[in-house]
This record gives sequence, C-alpha cells and structure tokens, in this order.
Amino acid sequence: MKNVADALHSFRLSGTATLRTESPEETVRLGEAIGAAAEPATVIALEGPLGVGKTLLTQGIARGLGVHDPGIVSSPTFVLLQEYPGRLPLYHYDCYRLRTPGEFLDLGFLELCPEGVSVIEWAERVRSVLPPDSLWVSLQYAGTGGREIAISATGKRSRRVAEQALERIAGVSKGSDQ
Repeated sequence: MKNVADALHSFRLSGTATLRTESPEETVRLGEAIGAAAEPATVIALEGPLGVGKTLLTQGIARGLGVHDPGIVSSPTFVLLQEYPGRLPLYHYDCYRLRTPGEFLDLGFLELCPEGVSVIEWAERVRSVLPPDSLWVSLQYAGTGGREIAISATGKRSRRVAEQALERIAGVSKGSDQ
C-alpha cells in the first residue's frame, strides 16, 4: 500500500486522506483495519464506479469485525440489505437500485444503525439522510489493478475509526514502500 504514512499525517491534520492500494489483497487489508477499528453506530459510506472494489473493501471490513466467513459477503444489489453477525453486526446496504433516500430509510437504517456497523454502497444516492458523523470512502481506478482511496471523516466517531485504521495499516506497512 502506498502513501500510508503521508495519508495518516494528512488525516490527522484535516480529517481527510488519500492512499493507493496496488492489489485486491491490499484493499481487503484496508477494509479489515477499518472493521477492526469500528465502533457501534459506525456508518461507512462507499462511493465509486461499478467494479472498483466497494464489495471487496466490505469483505475486509467484515473480516475486521470478526464475521465468521467474510467470503460470503457479496454485493447486495438485488437484496438491498444483508446482515452478517460478528463482534458487531454488519449491515451491508446497496443503494444502486434505490430511487429515493426514503426507500433507504424504509430498509430500517435508522433502527439498525445504532446496533452495529452500517456499510452503504452507492451512498451518494442517500447522502441527505445519512448521519452527520459518517466515514466516507471513495474508491477510484488508478492504473493497472490499483485503486486510489480517499477517506473523509465527518464527525468524532468516524474520525476515531479512520485514524485507528490508518495507524493499524501504517504499523503493518513499516519497512515497506509507504
């Protein structure tokens, strides 16, 4: 993973950071660090084009939350919401097919959110109803197999979670190309 130390420094200054993963495994590892740092009521809002790795990142989050088999995490596009038990319950939403933010709320988001960790794919479609304290993660293609991942915290909880995750990754990455 590239630029981890710089990303952590930037995050501590501004609450935002950008880093680059070079493989699917690195994207999963970032997700795992986020999941390990997640607290009850953490909202992780994912943005990015089709196929960029939102579900892969979510598999890592599931691993970090101790979901028994994180490999079962799949894109919930046709189901809209999937729940996975772990250290905290993982609620995995996919808003791609939703027409309005109200449809998202009809899935029970407000009732489920305080109980666990909510990961929302295509979160930009429901931005207006998400809590003011959310961790926004934007994934973009960056060269052959790489991903540029921008992380932005909008409140105290999301800032704690992101900083702990970046610290965990920086510790794992020491001695490698940061």
